[in-house]
Amino acid sequence: MQKEKKKYKKESFMQGVFAMMFSQVLIKLLGLVYKMYLTNREGFGDEGNAIYSSGFYIYSLLLTLSSVGVPNAISKLVSERIALGDNKGANRIFKIAFFTFGLLGFIGTLILFLGANYISNVILKIPEAEMTLVALSPSIFFVSLICVIRGYFNGNGTLKVTANSQTLEQVFKTVFTIILVELVVIATGMNTTIMAAGANLATTVATIGSFIYLFFFYKNHRTLNVNAPNVITKKESIFKVIKKILYVSMPISLSAILSSINKNIDSTTVVRGLSTFMEESQAKIQYGILSGKVDTLTSLPLSFNIAFATALVPAISYARAKKDMSTANKRVAFSILVTILIGLPCTAGMFVFAEQILKLLFPAQSSGAFLLQISSIAIIFTVLAQTINGALQGLGKVMVPAIAFSVGVVAKLILNLVLIPNPAIGINGAAIGTIVCNVIACIIGFLVLKKNMDIKFKFSKYILKPIFATLIMSICSYAIYLGLYSIIPGKIATIIAIGSAVVIYAVALIVLNVFTKEEIFMIPYGQKLYKILEKIGVYKEEKAN
Repeated sequence: MQKEKKKYKKESFMQGVFAMMFSQVLIKLLGLVYKMYLTNREGFGDEGNAIYSSGFYIYSLLLTLSSVGVPNAISKLVSERIALGDNKGANRIFKIAFFTFGLLGFIGTLILFLGANYISNVILKIPEAEMTLVALSPSIFFVSLICVIRGYFNGNGTLKVTANSQTLEQVFKTVFTIILVELVVIATGMNTTIMAAGANLATTVATIGSFIYLFFFYKNHRTLNVNAPNVITKKESIFKVIKKILYVSMPISLSAILSSINKNIDSTTVVRGLSTFMEESQAKIQYGILSGKVDTLTSLPLSFNIAFATALVPAISYARAKKDMSTANKRVAFSILVTILIGLPCTAGMFVFAEQILKLLFPAQSSGAFLLQISSIAIIFTVLAQTINGALQGLGKVMVPAIAFSVGVVAKLILNLVLIPNPAIGINGAAIGTIVCNVIACIIGFLVLKKNMDIKFKFSKYILKPIFATLIMSICSYAIYLGLYSIIPGKIATIIAIGSAVVIYAVALIVLNVFTKEEIFMIPYGQKLYKILEKIGVYKEEKAN
């Protein structure tokens, strides 16, 4: 175990980030696959997405209440016991947590199952969502148990188990979504309500599959630290163990709960607001466009960036423990720079190619380009807030992200209630509310971070050069699209233009010398990359800012 720990510490910050990034991107891509299938499937489309998403967001809220934050809490407590050589104590923590959160998950399942009719008819005003809520209800119980097992293995230093189970779960979800929806079509002849319920039932099937994998892995590997000294420490009461778990998990859960509430603001206000000036069926379609397509696309950049938010927590905590704040400052500064360099092109790309992206991915249901353009503005602020929150949690400022986001959520709720019923604004009011919410969260978090860390943000490096590179990318790639559109099919022209945008942006960053030599070395294989750039003469370190 000691050797494993030593090896883990030697692993570079960016190697961990890239490994995590790969896993999250794969999961997001698989999620996009089944979203594309559902949206383009005859009989489902935007109306089906409205039913599917409204039920799923309520499920996510209950799931957050019963389990989010648990893996980190269990991981922390288990790793502390293992560090002391108290393997029996680690297993005792696991068993107490398994029972406690299994009970909470079961209560959540009962609430969703028994309250499905009331939630769908009174809260959501989407009666068709009742079956989707019933189909999702067992998942809360199984996910609560899954979170405990993942936390146990994370505490043992076997993070690969969590990654494997998450990937396996998403594979199951993608495959069973398609299978169950097609079976519904055969049995009912394209009943949208039952199709949506079948799609959400796939989530339950996937979580059960993930639980089975983790449970059997636990049965076969629960004595991972058999060679460690079997030291017996003071036995804590069950109540004290539960109290410790909740103390660690609650601040993290609060941020996740607010994020879930943020999504449920749309599910509870959009159809209500739009129904004041349009038919309810049309209002549901508008909500389906927002939740099924726009939210799915604008959340994709988060899969690239979440790795920084996750990796910063232990990285800063470790640096603080070593009283090495210089390293902590460098890692936060570099992470924020890369976040900007991820967020800006994603924002610009979805704004410029909104219509083309929708036609490429959802040819049967391609409406919503203007809504996607507005929503894309929120991307840069969302990813920045995500990275800043990771840094704040690493500093021990765990309540700041929750407070910042709560202010943003209140602002979004007010804007949704005021803007959406206005016929001149309509569904776009939800997108405006999301932008304002994330801008507020980002600004508050950044101000607190600046106050607690000695980081110098140069305007040219962090703002001017990234914006200039993004403008070059946008203009050149759209010019390529216009040039190709008249001679080749539009979808192929879109793919080539977006592919060229990536290359153009990378070249622009190199030519503008955005990264210093030290920062390039932080990237995996950075030394080799730097030597290549020096040889071809496109990068000179002394020009860097």
